[in-house]
Amino acid sequence: MTMTAVLLGVLAVVMAVAVWRMAAGPTEADRVVAVDLGFVVFVAAVALLAVRLDTPAVLILVLAATLLGFLSTVAVAHLLERWSS
Repeated sequence: MTMTAVLLGVLAVVMAVAVWRMAAGPTEADRVVAVDLGFVVFVAAVALLAVRLDTPAVLILVLAATLLGFLSTVAVAHLLERWSS
């Protein structure tokens, strides 16, 4: 078993925890953090698969997805702050 296979298994467990938190989160902020964690885990899994399959072109997509995830997290945090006040 290779290291990438072990890491993909760990990421699958973390994704399951994030999905559970999305469903059971008591507040909207908890759900937003869980969605962000799920997106980060998904991007990490894609990056690991790119390394495992030796396709460096996919890493450009990972970089773009990381930027998109950061910007969406900032936007949702701003919206949650507006709703709370």
